[in-house]
Amino acid sequence: MQSLLEIRSYLNDIIDILIVSYIIYHLLKLLRGTRAVQLLKGLTVLIIIWLISNVFHLRTLEWLIQNLFSVGVIAVIIIFQPELRRALEQLGRGGFFGRSVQAEDQIVTSVVSDIAKAVSTLAKQHTGALIVIERQTGLSDYIESGTLLEAKLSPELIRNIFIPKGPLHDGAVIIRRDQLMAAGCYLPLSESPYISRELGTRHRAGIGISEMSDAVTVIVSEETGQISLAVHGRLERNLSEETLVSRLYEELKPPEKFAVVFWSRKEKEGKRTDE
Repeated sequence: MQSLLEIRSYLNDIIDILIVSYIIYHLLKLLRGTRAVQLLKGLTVLIIIWLISNVFHLRTLEWLIQNLFSVGVIAVIIIFQPELRRALEQLGRGGFFGRSVQAEDQIVTSVVSDIAKAVSTLAKQHTGALIVIERQTGLSDYIESGTLLEAKLSPELIRNIFIPKGPLHDGAVIIRRDQLMAAGCYLPLSESPYISRELGTRHRAGIGISEMSDAVTVIVSEETGQISLAVHGRLERNLSEETLVSRLYEELKPPEKFAVVFWSRKEKEGKRTDE
């Protein structure tokens, strides 16, 4: 009987730890790529300082940090208000516990369609454009360099942003999921010596951000109207609208199984090695 109670106690502890770990994991996913990550780092530093002051009996420092912690709950609610609101919204929609592959696929299909429609029009008009699509690597630092919009993505919005001589025409737009987060963003320029000299700053910026992150970048040339795609530092030029749709979906589609993702990456790496 006692052994059964002990086993039950162990199971309760395991379930408890798993639930808390799951919640923390999804909270970290919500915070990824936002300014809240930097604030969390600051809080971690304060906790470490408090532990050190406690061990070495630094009473004044310990008192100061304890008083900071006393108002910390209210401060955290105020500072993390956008993230907390987003978490509650996702919890209400059931999104906190993960979305189905079908739901994710619908979002990706909509985003790809909106970008392709906008880019096709811009290319015909020879209007330069630089569109960055965030994936796993957060791009908050680059978002903050531009004008924050946080608007619902649409082809009309993209086209209006890149109107020649408009206030946001220069720079890049950054898309996170189905939101256009910011426009007029500054991106790092690629320093690769293998980039053709005929390519200008817009293409170098598109390649540069794809080297620094896993972002997918769509570039429209102002001179030729050509559509290009930059992924992992590689530039694919002169794409048709159909090819762009196919490539964007291929890069952005949600993985169904880890094995599929793993082997597809291996195949891509093998192709790059062969090339």
